[in-house]
Amino acid sequence: MIVPLKNYTVGFLFSLPITLIFFSIAIAQSSYQPLPRQNILIENATILIGNGERIENGSIYLENGKIIALGHNLDISSDVTIINAKGKWVTPGLIDVHSHLGSYPTPDVASLKDTNETYTYNTAGVRMEDSAITQDAGFHLALAGGVTTLQILPGSHNVFGGLGVVIKNISARTIQEMKFPGAPYSLKMACGENPKMSRKSKRPITRMGVAYAMREEWIKATDYANEWLHYEKISAKGEDIPSPKRNLAYENLRGVLNGDILVQIHCYRAEEMAVMIAISKEFDYHITAFHHASEAYKIADILTANEICTVLFSDWWGFKMEAYDAIPEAMAFIHDAGGCPVIHSDSTLTGQYLNQKIAAALAAGKHAGLNINRAEAISWATLNAAKVLGLDEQTGSLEPGKNADLVIWSGDPFSVYTKAEKVLIDGAIAFDRFDKNRQPISDFELGQNLNREEK
Repeated sequence: MIVPLKNYTVGFLFSLPITLIFFSIAIAQSSYQPLPRQNILIENATILIGNGERIENGSIYLENGKIIALGHNLDISSDVTIINAKGKWVTPGLIDVHSHLGSYPTPDVASLKDTNETYTYNTAGVRMEDSAITQDAGFHLALAGGVTTLQILPGSHNVFGGLGVVIKNISARTIQEMKFPGAPYSLKMACGENPKMSRKSKRPITRMGVAYAMREEWIKATDYANEWLHYEKISAKGEDIPSPKRNLAYENLRGVLNGDILVQIHCYRAEEMAVMIAISKEFDYHITAFHHASEAYKIADILTANEICTVLFSDWWGFKMEAYDAIPEAMAFIHDAGGCPVIHSDSTLTGQYLNQKIAAALAAGKHAGLNINRAEAISWATLNAAKVLGLDEQTGSLEPGKNADLVIWSGDPFSVYTKAEKVLIDGAIAFDRFDKNRQPISDFELGQNLNREEK
């Protein structure tokens, strides 16, 4: 019998319990410190809040790194820096929920690629924070595109790929200095062509083999969790008994069963998503999101009913068989069904213009006859993305009390002509297109863009 190990509310707003875990996901904690900041009032802007609402010619007040108020005629302190954003737009900072920056860094050479550990099909014990290179120039390019938060995930060659890491997009020496404080961890899993076609180690070679491997590992993880649960109960009574042997992979799978670790699954085909949902119900855990979910639009009702977000490309298709039925209207169709669509990069290049990818998906939806507006569509890279990370109470929308993560755009962010002018993280200006002192560069970039002045 499988012993229930958790009691949590599934859904787009996650309620994660405090659970007794003897070895509780022993990962280095965040040492993030906000950049120097001031209290700021942004005036006269078109504001897309991220929750579907829009304010014209509005203001937003930031204090001590938090959003304090937005609207019109705000009552603020006298000690404030005023930014006149007339003709400009303000949105929440963009969130890239599926990035490989730092693990497929620039320069693109084989010795720096650390995304897939392939010695076995279950590498749930590996941690992306042990691989990520903070000096990747891609972080700064994404920042210039308005990205304030990223989730760096392991690759999809394995059935169980390991833990991702959520970071704030600031320049730092170590990954701990970038880690988003208190962000839940996510386990990357994969089904479909990638795990079954990788030949680098002993692994399943069919889709049914992938499902079998998942179920076998969840059975072992459940046994492992029950052993530790028994040990903890007996130890709590003061009895001296030997502890079970630790296993890093099953330790993290136990975190999933306890509801402490979120689940992100690489999965393209509709029927395979249904299989993944059935397995999650068998072992009583919740799938947070399907990634690269090309055929999610075919089962939008099922995904919505199970409160599973879908992480999508706007227009990538046909690059392999399981992506053949991808359509540009997918995000709009899922949104219209009441679901939780999210844009993502999966590449260094795409992460620089997520706003344009949302615009393409929105245009495809409008062409299909769906009446979705900009204030709703911006959630595909903001509030919905924050839900995928379990951080929607802290970021993802410009609501009072949340982190002051936002972008001031030169114009309509759904236009290819618009650029991010200022990017703020926790109320600090992390990027300013007109101030070279606020345009971070990596060691790799030094000397490549010399600004030689004519004498």
